[in-house]
Amino acid sequence: MQTRFFLGFLMGCALLPGQIRTNVTPGHRYPRLVVRGALVVDGSGTPASGPKDIVIENNMITDIVPLDAVALSRGDARRPAGDIEIDATGKYVLPGLIDAHAHTQDERGGIPQPQQYELNIWLACGITTVRDVGSDTKKTLELRKRSEEGTAAAPRMFVYPMLGSPKSPEAARQRVRDFKAMGVDGMKFISINREIMEAAADESHKLGLRIAHHAGVEDVNAWDDIKYGTTSIEHWYGIPDAALDDGVQHFPATFNYSNEADRFRYGGRLWREANPEKLSKVLQAMVDAGVAWDPTLSIYEASRDVQRARTQPWFKDYLHPVLEKYFEPNPANHGSYFDHWTSTDEAYWKENYRIWEAALKEFGRRGGIIGVGDDAGFIYSMYGFGLIRELELQQEAGFPPLKVIEHATVNNAKILGREKDLGKVRPGYHADLIVVNGNPLDDFKVLYPTGIDSWVNGKMVHSGGIEWTIKDGIPYHGPTLMKEVKDMVAEARARQKSTSGAR
Repeated sequence: MQTRFFLGFLMGCALLPGQIRTNVTPGHRYPRLVVRGALVVDGSGTPASGPKDIVIENNMITDIVPLDAVALSRGDARRPAGDIEIDATGKYVLPGLIDAHAHTQDERGGIPQPQQYELNIWLACGITTVRDVGSDTKKTLELRKRSEEGTAAAPRMFVYPMLGSPKSPEAARQRVRDFKAMGVDGMKFISINREIMEAAADESHKLGLRIAHHAGVEDVNAWDDIKYGTTSIEHWYGIPDAALDDGVQHFPATFNYSNEADRFRYGGRLWREANPEKLSKVLQAMVDAGVAWDPTLSIYEASRDVQRARTQPWFKDYLHPVLEKYFEPNPANHGSYFDHWTSTDEAYWKENYRIWEAALKEFGRRGGIIGVGDDAGFIYSMYGFGLIRELELQQEAGFPPLKVIEHATVNNAKILGREKDLGKVRPGYHADLIVVNGNPLDDFKVLYPTGIDSWVNGKMVHSGGIEWTIKDGIPYHGPTLMKEVKDMVAEARARQKSTSGAR
């Protein structure tokens, strides 16, 4: 796939001594790359500053040079030399975004879907690191290897396989050991009971594996995450469950947890049943124990407005027909539960969001570690786009943009245990950064690879988008990636139409 990158960037003249080449070859790492004149948001929560030149040597940031405005205006500013440069004058540079809850997918509902479709969108949306929390483990480990080698156009990968459903504590320990032997980075727990969780968590800690936990309606909740040392709670199940007065949610007598329509419908009524005083104690205990919270607000948003979810503007050109089919109501597909979804359901979910977001804000106020993930590929959420929407929803919850960016970069790096070399635009950190055509501190929508339309001096102007995503020192051109995605989708739709017509 690397060879398909925009060929207009490939050819450059031989360099004379001291000459800088400005035509960048996407997918190629340079000995010394300089990003020129950027306004830098470094990820730590501090304001943007610049202009600055960012020096990248191979895969590391080695220097950031503030530029003197007076010297620049005179044309005699001293600037670092490079083999190649990217002009970021008037543009914002941020750390590459980290998706803490994602799934690598090369099929949906058993129908093949090009994996590069997902990888391209991730990179075009500025995602340089992905924590995969449950996919085909062998395939994802191979993708991680190719990403590390720079032979795949892909974010860096952290692999957290699902523990599954071992029958005994010892079987759980053995499964953790088996995954460790495969070379995974952590574990994901889901649908687990207390004695299994205790054993699996203990074994994971012994082997240095971090834990992501998707609690369900089961006998474990946030108190168990606090007790057993979970790294991050995924989504939100388990937190309000731990604050219920009666210890159980008030389900109707006909409720069937295995029926996803039931599960998601009454999930939308859970937060309103949590006792605020008990919830406050749960949140503080999570903070004290260092249990992070990766809320994935965006993946549930269709539940509060399914019509909006079905008609997102990027679906027109970029929604692959295999993914589109998977989104349709179908009890055989996880998250495809909208066969009968009403305004009553949406009203409950809107209230659910109000309480949920208030709890998230309170958790952050108390010093809790909040991550950012999207869980895309389900419930009308497209890869990459869902993560940017997550930023918007965390802003909706009351966090200022600088704090939201910190969640998606520095905090996610902490969750991964990589806060010393990922998540910041600073010397000594991996060269993972994005060059943005616009100010994301003013409007997160400038991060969408489709760009935005805005009125300027009485005229509609199309702008925005991430021009360059630099992952581990390798630059990828956002518009070119999305052109490839558009072509993939058009080709797949044409094949689908031809096959349908042949019948």
